[in-house]
Amino acid sequence: MSLTESRFHDLVDAAQQAVEDIFDDSDLDLDLENSGGVLTVRFANGSQVILSRQAPIRQLWLAARSGGFHFDYDEESGRWVCDTSGEVLGEMLARVTLEQAGEELEFDEL
Repeated sequence: MSLTESRFHDLVDAAQQAVEDIFDDSDLDLDLENSGGVLTVRFANGSQVILSRQAPIRQLWLAARSGGFHFDYDEESGRWVCDTSGEVLGEMLARVTLEQAGEELEFDEL
């Protein structure tokens, strides 16, 4: 755990803001709520994607219909990487958005 707490929070804030911006710029019918470090995306079909910060262990968690995933920040690549699959956050968000909302969005910067 090399991330300081303040850097961790800055990185999560930036990631959540980027996700919000991508969804805001899309034509998807959805609701976004960011409260207390938890970003909830509610799609028109009722399914949700939730991004939450886990400060004590410096992880970003993603909850989707396909399961729960834990991401560690990789300083070398500058990306959040799933601790079990090695998939980067942007790839997984693109996949779960397609699975849950039937739309292809690009989360390339994540």
